[in-house]
Amino acid sequence: MRLHIPVHFPLLAALVLLALVTAPAIASTDVVGQWRTIDDETGQPKSIVEIYEKNGLVYGKVVRLLQKPQDTVCEKCPGDLKGKKLVGMDVVTRMRKVDGRYEEGQIMDPISGKVYGCKMWREGNMLKVRGYIGPFYRTQVWQKVQ
Repeated sequence: MRLHIPVHFPLLAALVLLALVTAPAIASTDVVGQWRTIDDETGQPKSIVEIYEKNGLVYGKVVRLLQKPQDTVCEKCPGDLKGKKLVGMDVVTRMRKVDGRYEEGQIMDPISGKVYGCKMWREGNMLKVRGYIGPFYRTQVWQKVQ
């Protein structure tokens, strides 16, 4: 008995293998990119934060301020961040993907200098970013920059 393998089988096998190899990379980049933060009080765009991956963790740095001069420094930031420019500063740190969300990291509010636990997840062109201390939290909605 002879097994008949269609001519397109090697191509199909290659595509399946490619999908299996690249799926983890695609899954880890679903939040990577630039996001517009919104001021909670005014509803106006506040800054552009670039979410990027480094060593398997996700970080977010301020790449542009929309309401303040680009050379604004962080007066209340903790430790060695105090007095540094906000543009280029990581405000989201060490986020790890857990069950479709990013967790276990931190987010810093450069206005108050306070650091919070952080969770974030994507919903379409929105990134939900939740800062929390214990059972208390606040969730912001960031917009994808096209």
